[in-house]
Amino acid sequence: MFGNLIWMIFGGLISAISWFFIGCLWCLTIVGIPVGLQCFKIAKLSLMPFGKDVVREESGFGGLLWNILWLIFGGLELAVMHLFVGVILAITIIGIPFAKQHFKLALLSLVPFGARIVPSNTLYMDIR
Repeated sequence: MFGNLIWMIFGGLISAISWFFIGCLWCLTIVGIPVGLQCFKIAKLSLMPFGKDVVREESGFGGLLWNILWLIFGGLELAVMHLFVGVILAITIIGIPFAKQHFKLALLSLVPFGARIVPSNTLYMDIR
């Protein structure tokens, strides 16, 4: 998709590599592996965000606990950064599609545990 190519050229590739590197650092410790896996998930979306959606799934008490720890150790700052960049991009007409992707990344950066990335053309049904 053309949007993903433009996204990669203007910072998406650097963002994805950064998320991947941070995920590798988290995975060096046994306790940090769940956080590292979430970083890999965000890196994948950060590389090619167009054509993908983030859906919420039930994560239980463990997911809630991990999301709280994630927020304490930097998740809130990352979400605010994506939100800020998205607002700046939304000011321009050309930047609106890219702003939407930053808002998507902000949501995922805020609470990554219990989120799943699906193709945009996929119907997702929550069966409980």
